[in-house]
Amino acid sequence: MGSIKCTVTECHYNKDVMCDAPMIQVNHRGVKYSQGSEETQCDTFKPQK
Repeated sequence: MGSIKCTVTECHYNKDVMCDAPMIQVNHRGVKYSQGSEETQCDTFKPQK
């Protein structure tokens, strides 16, 4: 997997502003077809403990 920047610092997988998850799942957010990033969401997010 390539480098993926992530600014969601409260995510468990955020390591120095880079995503360290073993896989990433991105889905639509309330629409059938996304036309921009604001209509998507990262379902891999896991809060830090």
